[in-house]
Amino acid sequence: MADESEMRRKVYWWLERPDRAATGPWLLEIALILLITLNVTAVILETVDSIYDRWGTALLIFEGLSLLVFVVEYAARLWVAPENPDYESRAKWATSPIALIDLLAILPALLYLIFPVDLRLLRTFRMLRLLKLTRYSPALGMLLAVFEEEAGAFFAGFFILMVMLIFAASGAWLAEHEAQPDAFGSIPAAMWWAMATLTTVGYGDVTPITVAGKIFGAAITVIGIGMAALPAGIIASGLNDQLHRRRASLEREFRKALEDGNICEADEADIEALRKQLGLSRRAADHIRVRVHAETDPDKGRCPTCGQQTEKQQP
Repeated sequence: MADESEMRRKVYWWLERPDRAATGPWLLEIALILLITLNVTAVILETVDSIYDRWGTALLIFEGLSLLVFVVEYAARLWVAPENPDYESRAKWATSPIALIDLLAILPALLYLIFPVDLRLLRTFRMLRLLKLTRYSPALGMLLAVFEEEAGAFFAGFFILMVMLIFAASGAWLAEHEAQPDAFGSIPAAMWWAMATLTTVGYGDVTPITVAGKIFGAAITVIGIGMAALPAGIIASGLNDQLHRRRASLEREFRKALEDGNICEADEADIEALRKQLGLSRRAADHIRVRVHAETDPDKGRCPTCGQQTEKQQP
C-alpha cells in the first residue's frame, strides 16, 4: 500500500508538475503539447483528399498511437487525482471541466471502436483535442475559468435570447405570413430570420417586405446589437476579474516573501513559478514587486537627512 501511494505521488509529480522548475515533467508537458498539435494538424490534413489517399494508412496508425497515449494519460490522471488538493475524490476530478475535456478528446475514437460509423465524420470531434491545450495555456485556462464561474450569467443571457427569438419570430409571422407564406408561413419558419437578425448576421435571404414587417425588423435589429454585446460583456468582465485575482495572488506571494525583510533565492523561485502558472508577464510582476516594496518599506528611496524622495516610486 505504501509502495502504491509513493508511486502515485511520483506519477502526480510528473503529470501535474507541482515543481514548475522540474526538467522531466516540463519535457513531458512539451511532448504532450507537441502531440496535441500534431493531432490537430493531422485532422486538418485528412480533409485534403489527395493527402488522405496517399497517407491515409500512416494517419490511421498515428491516430491509433495518439489515442493510446491519451487514454493512458487520462487513466493516469484519474488514478493520481486524490493527490491533488483541489479534488476530494476521483469522481470530483472526473466531473471537472478539464477532465471532461480530456474525456472528449478520446471519446470519439473509442466510440468508433464500439459503433462503426464513418471515420471522417469523427474528424470534427477529434478537433476537440485542441481544447486539451487549456491545461498548458494560462490564457486558455483563464477563459475556461470565466466560462465556469459565469455559467449562470451565460445561461441567463441564453434564456433572454430564446425569449427574444420567440418574440421576434412571432412578430415577423404576424406581419409577413400573408405577404411571404414560404418564408414566414409559420413561427418556426420565421425563427431563421429572427435568429439571423438578433445575432446581427443578416444573411439577406429572408427579409420583410411589408411596412409593418420592416418597422418591426428595424426594432429587432437594434435589439439584436445589444444581444450580441451581452456575452462579450460577460466574457470581458470575467477576464478582467480573473486577471485582478491573479495579480492579487502574486502580490500576496510577494508580501509573504517580504515578511522576514528580504526575498531569498527560494522565495524568488517560488514567485517566478507562480508567475508562470498564473500567466502574468514579467513586466506586470515587476510592477507588483515595486508597489509591494514601496508599501512595506515607505522610507526606501528617501534621503536620510532631509527625508525627501530621491528615486521615483512607481504606483
